[in-house]
Parts: sequence; structure tokens; C-alpha cells
Amino acid sequence: MTTENRTKINQLLQEQPLGVVLLSSWLAKQGYSIDLQKHYRKTNWLQSIGRGAHIRADDKVGYEGAIYALQKQSQLTIHPGGRTALSLLGKAHYLELGFGKVVLFGASGEKLPTWFKKHDWGVQPDYYESSFLSPDLGLTEVEIKSFSIKVSGAPRAIMECLYLAPLKQELMECFELMEGLNNIPPKQVQNLLENCQSVKVKRLFLYMAEKADHSWFKQLDLSKVDLGKGKRSIVKNGVLIDKYGITVPKELEEHGKNI
Repeated sequence: MTTENRTKINQLLQEQPLGVVLLSSWLAKQGYSIDLQKHYRKTNWLQSIGRGAHIRADDKVGYEGAIYALQKQSQLTIHPGGRTALSLLGKAHYLELGFGKVVLFGASGEKLPTWFKKHDWGVQPDYYESSFLSPDLGLTEVEIKSFSIKVSGAPRAIMECLYLAPLKQELMECFELMEGLNNIPPKQVQNLLENCQSVKVKRLFLYMAEKADHSWFKQLDLSKVDLGKGKRSIVKNGVLIDKYGITVPKELEEHGKNI
């Protein structure tokens, strides 16, 4: 390897944090040609983890380092959402978040690259494309070791849980997560509710926030939130909540009433 090429790769590795994926397309734009990338692989500076994706040789990279590459190098909106985001924010530690899965959301039309889907991250990505919320709304930065990624903030994460309910997410668990959201800015919640395109999500969110008796709920202006018309059957043989026109599980509606 020439001194110039060694200096070039050293500069790259000094500038990029440990634990992240380096995309071939991004590297090429930074002046690292495909041939040079191939040379770095042969000389054990870079290691391929799939077509179009590298890591530093012997580096340990989790799915978060792959999300970093998608966000920072490909400018995609794919991010940890739902209860995975709440776990990263420290708001879901009391729930069983195992099962070896991470919940990811992205805008409609954004696909997980093949290298992401085929690589063994130690967890199974559970990915959803959706446009029920604007892809850049309600996100926050979370530090992951030597880098940061965007994840859903708590209010958006709850809405993503409700978007998946009841088929992919239990409503009772959604409520348990909602109960933990004591201190969130009402203006942030208001903005999300006004921009949310899912009537089901908005009705469930408001029902649960009111049931949890959060102080910020009382500061919301529901006249600006379009809750649609007609009833929504969320679950079969559920209890009808007249105020919000939804049916919910009996155990959810009765939860806390005997305390």
C-alpha cells in the first residue's frame, strides 16, 4: 500500500466513529473509488458485510451503526421507533423488550438495503414503511457509544405502537407505556396529533392519555385534531368508548378502576 493510500484510509478512520457501517456509495463520493475500496479490503483495513457496505476490520457493529449509515450517509429517514425507541430513551426498561427484535420505521418507499436485512446483527429488524406521520416529525437524537442516531421521541413512539396495535402490538402494553409518559411537552403532542393521518392512532392516543390522567393532556386543544367520523372497531367483542368512538379490550377499560 502506498503512503498516500495509507494516509487516506487513516484519515477516514479517524474522522468516522467506531461501530458504524461505511457505505460504498458514500465512500466513493468522499473520493474513495471502488478500486481503492477493494484494495482496502484486500489489505484488511475494511471488511465487507454485504454488497455496498463495509465496516472497519475487526470492528463490532450493531444495528445502530447500520442505522447511522442509513441516516447520515444515505439521508434516509429509517429510524428505531415504537417500543424500541422508548427502550433507547429509557422509558420502557420495566417492560419485557426481548424477543430479539427491534422495531424500525421509515417513510413510504424507503426500503431496507439487502445488506442490512441479510447481516446478522444479533437482533431481528421488524421494519415498517408508513406515511401516517411525516418522516421527520417528532424525532430526537440518542447517543450510542461514539455516535448518535435519530429515534422517535416518546410521543411519536407511542403513536407508532398504536399504529401497530392490536395485531402487532398489544393494547394493554401500549397503555403501560403511555402511563410512563408523565413529562412530555404538550406542544409536541399537539403538533403530532394535528399532523397524524391515522384516525385510529389519534383516538387511541387521546383515550389512553386521558385514562392515564396525564397533566399535559388537559393542555391539548382537541378542536384542532381531526378525529374523523363514525365508530372504529379496534378489537372484537370490546367495550365501546363513546367519547372516542372506539372499542377497546375490557381489561384495558377496567384497568385501574378498582384501585
